[in-house]
Amino acid sequence: MAGPRVERVRRVPYAKHAGRRAAIVEAAAEVFAARGYHAGSFQQVADRVGMSQSSLFHYFPTKRDLLLAVLERRDAVGAMRPDRVHASSFVDEVLAVARANTEIPGVIELYATLSGEAVTEGHPARDYFTRRFAGLRADFAADFRILRELGLLRDGVDPDRAATSLVGLWDGLQLQSLLDPRVDVVGCLRDYLDGILLPDPEPA
Repeated sequence: MAGPRVERVRRVPYAKHAGRRAAIVEAAAEVFAARGYHAGSFQQVADRVGMSQSSLFHYFPTKRDLLLAVLERRDAVGAMRPDRVHASSFVDEVLAVARANTEIPGVIELYATLSGEAVTEGHPARDYFTRRFAGLRADFAADFRILRELGLLRDGVDPDRAATSLVGLWDGLQLQSLLDPRVDVVGCLRDYLDGILLPDPEPA
């Protein structure tokens, strides 16, 4: 008596799977940047990568899963790893990240679009951006406190308010640059930081 028929399952090689997944996330980032999360559709993403919606669901079962992957990609692209011992290194790293954002297509558009949408109640990215802004404020405030201990923060500058102002200025400048490319995001950030930080002391 013949045993039960066992069907062979074709396994997609990991490298191919990872490459296709990365292509989907990149396509989704472009769609969400151009249309927003709600207006951007699975079909539009599928069309960009040349696959069917049903195939797309194998990689990302829900639109929320796809959004979270897009946000993780944005964080990886914009990761900031500064050496924050001196004022100059802190400023240089901030400006380097700001400059890199302007050179990577779609990053600023995606961030501005999704962060603006996320203020609405129930948006799937609302918690992400709430945590992100809180984390940025806390990290920059900690940096400014270190700089104050080193005597590199100007008198009267409050680290918490300076951190909040830096986050708000940075996002606002990036938004303005989308509407008017003449806006100098890096130059304006440099002016702000030069206004609240003292230059590193000259070596003896």
